[in-house]
Amino acid sequence: MGTPVATSDDPYVLTADGIKEPPKGWRASLRYLGPGLIVSASIVGSGELIATTALGAQVGFVLLWMVILSTAVKVAVQAELARWTIITGKPALTGFNDVPPKIGRLSWINVLWALMALSKLLQVGGIVGGTAAALSVLVPVGGEPLSFTSLAVWTAIVVAGSIALLISSGYTVIERGAFALVAVFSVATVAIALGLPFTPFNYGGEDVLTGLTFSIPVGALGAAVAMFGITGVGADEITFYTYWCVEKGYARWVGPPDGSEEWARRAQGWIKVMYKDVFLSWVVYTVGTLAFFIMGAAVLNPQGLVLEGNDMIVTLSQMYTDVIGDWFGTAFLIGAIAVLGSTLWASIPSWSRMYANLMATMGLLDWTDAKARARSIRLFTVLLPILWGAAFLFINSPVVMVQIGGVMTGIFLPAVVVATWYLRNTQVDKRLHGSKAFNALLVVSSVAITLVGIYSLLNVFGFSLG
Repeated sequence: MGTPVATSDDPYVLTADGIKEPPKGWRASLRYLGPGLIVSASIVGSGELIATTALGAQVGFVLLWMVILSTAVKVAVQAELARWTIITGKPALTGFNDVPPKIGRLSWINVLWALMALSKLLQVGGIVGGTAAALSVLVPVGGEPLSFTSLAVWTAIVVAGSIALLISSGYTVIERGAFALVAVFSVATVAIALGLPFTPFNYGGEDVLTGLTFSIPVGALGAAVAMFGITGVGADEITFYTYWCVEKGYARWVGPPDGSEEWARRAQGWIKVMYKDVFLSWVVYTVGTLAFFIMGAAVLNPQGLVLEGNDMIVTLSQMYTDVIGDWFGTAFLIGAIAVLGSTLWASIPSWSRMYANLMATMGLLDWTDAKARARSIRLFTVLLPILWGAAFLFINSPVVMVQIGGVMTGIFLPAVVVATWYLRNTQVDKRLHGSKAFNALLVVSSVAITLVGIYSLLNVFGFSLG
C-alpha cells in the first residue's frame, strides 16, 4: 500500500519533533480550542432547527427537562473517548475495531457503525433537503416554491456547492467556517427566544417550571427518544470529535506514548485543554437547543402548527414572522440556510474521515499514509453529498428523515459507551484516568445513554414501553 508518510506535520503520526507544551488556564488555552466548534456546527442544524423545534411544537414546554438532559448527559462519554484519542493518537473507528468480538476484519462496533451510517444517509439527506427547501422558498427556480423541479435544482446546487467548498479544505478552514456559521444564527435565535415574553407568544416562569417536572406526555415518548438521540452530541458527533482532536494537534503535541512522566504530564495538560473545548461547545449548543425548543413550545404549539414534509420550512418561518412581522420571513430563510448549512459544513468532512477510516479498518488503505488517506477523504467528500441529495429527492420529507436518523443514533450510542469503557480499561494509562467526580459523571452518562438505546432498539422491533 506504499510507504507511510511519517512527518511531524501529519497529526495522525506521532513523532518527537511534534511535541508542544500544554497551556495553563483558560486565557492561554483559548487559541487551542476549536474541535468543539465543529461539533457545535454539526449540532446546530438537524437537532436544534428541526428535531427540537418539532418536539416543542408537539408537546409544549413539558419536555424542557429532556432537552437539558439530552445535551448534558453525553458529554462525559465524549470527553472520555477523546482522552483515549489524545493519549494514543488514534481516531475512534480505529479504536472501535479493537473491541471484541470481530465479524471478519471488523469489530461488531464498526459493523453497527456501518448500519448507523446508512440511516444517516437519510438524516443528512434531510438537512440537504431542508436547505434546498429554504432556498426554494426564497428564490423559486423552474417552478413554484417547494415544487419538485425547484427542490431538485436547489438540491443539485447545494450538493455541488458543498463539494466545491470542502473538497480541499483543511482543519483550519473548517474550524473558522464552523465558528462563523454557528455564531450568526445562534445569537439571533437566542435573542428572539428571550424576546418572546414581550410578544403575544409570551411565556413565563410557570411554563418553565412545568417543563422541569420530569414527565413525558402520552404519545410523545418516541419523539422524545429521537430528540435524545439527535440533540447534544449524538453517537456520530462523539465519534468524529476524535478526528478533529487529532487534526487540531492535541495528540501530536503530547507526543509518542512512551509512558514517561514527562509524557504523562503533557497528556494531562492537553486533556485539560480538551475539557475546556468540550465545555465551551456544550454551552453553545445547549443554549441554542433551549432557544429552538422554547420557540417551538411558545409559538408553534399554541397555534397547533406541526412540522411536516417540505412545508416544514414555511412552518418554521412562522416562528419569526408571527413574532416580528412578515418582513422577517426573508431574514429567517437566510438564517435557516446558514444553520442547516453549518451542519453540512461540519458533516461532510467529518463523515468523509469516518468512512475513510472504516476503509482502513477493512484493510483497504493504510491510515498512516497521509496521501492515501487524503485521497480517500476527498473521494467521500464528493460521494456522500451526492448520496444525501439523492436520498432527499427520493423520500422528500426532511422531518421524518431527520427523526429516523435520530432513532438510529440513539441505538448506536450504547455501542459507543461499550467501546469507550473497553478502550479506557485496556489502553488508557491509569495515571491519566479522570477525577472521581468525572468518573461518577461518566457512569451516570453511560447508564442513561444505554437505557435510551435499549428503548430505541425495542421500539424498532415493535415493543412499546409507553
